[in-house]
Amino acid sequence: MPIAQPEGDGDRNAVPLYDLNSTRINMNFVTTMPFRTSAMRSLGAHINIFAIEASIDELAIKAGIDPVALRLAHLSDPRAHAVVERVRDEIGWPQKSSEPGAGIGFAFARYKNIMGYCAIAVKLRVHPQTGEIRIDHVVTAVDVGQIVSPDGLRNQVEGGIVQSTSWTLYEKVAYDAGGIRSYDWSGYPILRFTQLPEKVDVHLLDQPGEPFLGAAEIVQGPMAAALGNAVANATGRRWLNLPLTRSTQFT
Repeated sequence: MPIAQPEGDGDRNAVPLYDLNSTRINMNFVTTMPFRTSAMRSLGAHINIFAIEASIDELAIKAGIDPVALRLAHLSDPRAHAVVERVRDEIGWPQKSSEPGAGIGFAFARYKNIMGYCAIAVKLRVHPQTGEIRIDHVVTAVDVGQIVSPDGLRNQVEGGIVQSTSWTLYEKVAYDAGGIRSYDWSGYPILRFTQLPEKVDVHLLDQPGEPFLGAAEIVQGPMAAALGNAVANATGRRWLNLPLTRSTQFT
């Protein structure tokens, strides 16, 4: 049976944390699949946050509003404001680059809407001919309540950034009518050391005396969304198919 909200499973983080006048969220629970599946880390949060944050950016563009300002205008939680504002200030938002293929993206979420807060900004470059994506800088701010182990939390956040980058830019199971075709690592690409972000800055917003919210997978969704928004900013086109490889960008 599906896990009830607010934690959720496939619909985890499908309910936006933003203050909106009207929302409608539909979840389809599919019990029969052509091949066996299992849970992905963060369950549905990764892709749901990707979709929500892409929509926020698109709404900002249509309204002619700065996307970070739009987020802040629709967040009433002061701790949400704090992580968004910290990343905004640390990355020097807004930024516009004259370099062809350069882009910047922003995203925010509170994991499960009850756990840690995370905002992320990503600066990257998209090669105009090959579609190769190189990440120059990642800035994130997280609030997980009172911090017990700063080093452990920082490691968790950095690991989540790496994992989400691999998911969002490279990982895909190949299959056809005969079944799975990704038999080994040659058929299932993952992030390599040479493809890691050049620079990652993690800012921990400690809340002494506040409940321990836990880090868990607070980073995976916002990182994916920030990557998607940065690619859209760099190319002028919105890519919604993952991973953001050449095949999905140029088809």
